[in-house]
Parts: sequence; C-alpha cells; structure tokens
Amino acid sequence: QVRLLESGGGLVQAGGSLRLSCATPGRTFSSYAMGWFRQAPGKEREFVAAIRWSGGPTYYADSVKGRFTISRDNEKNTVTLQMNSLNPEDTAVYYCAAAPVSGTYYYIGRGYDYWGQGTQVTVSS
Repeated sequence: QVRLLESGGGLVQAGGSLRLSCATPGRTFSSYAMGWFRQAPGKEREFVAAIRWSGGPTYYADSVKGRFTISRDNEKNTVTLQMNSLNPEDTAVYYCAAAPVSGTYYYIGRGYDYWGQGTQVTVSS
C-alpha cells in the first residue's frame, strides 16, 4: 500500500512561514517525482512545486516562485515544502503527490497517481 503522509500545516499570520513535510513510509520512489499541490475553497486544485528524487531542477508555479522551496531527503524518504512570506491567497489544503518521471509532465503538475490526504494551511491577514 502506497502512503503519502503530509504534516506541518496550520495557522500563520501574513508574512510568516510554514514548513510542510511529506513522508513516504515503507516505499521509495527513486524513479518518481514528488509534487505539492493546493486547493483553496471554491477553486480547482493547482500545481505548486515539483522535484525528482534523483535530483535535478525544481519547478514552481509562478505564484510561489521566490517564496516557496521544495527539497527532498532521500535517506528519510521525505519531501519538504518551505513556505515563506505567506499571504492570505496561500490559504488552501496542501497535498503531496507522486508521479513517474518517465512519460509524464510532472513539472507542470500532470501525471500524478499517488496522493496524500492533505494538510490545511491558513494565512490570516
């Protein structure tokens, strides 16, 4: 059974920071990319960031470039999303997901077939 477990969400004031983590217990995704997505109330889910377990470039939505950083720890099987300079528009449920690198457009948010349960991030003004 594939599990992706997000943690680190919460309530923060505008301008603050949060750090989200995604653990993949019992499973390595060496040929996969990991992504973060978010869905705000009444809106469609949107791509936030992506990274490959094997290394290489990282990818971000324009709305978070320069503020969010995605990273991975291969030894701990964990992917992290560091979110700085948060604003109320970042309020959403954030999801971790996995996509095979080969044959997908993972870097623009397509091809993800494993998903976590989500973690709420709320930014107050």
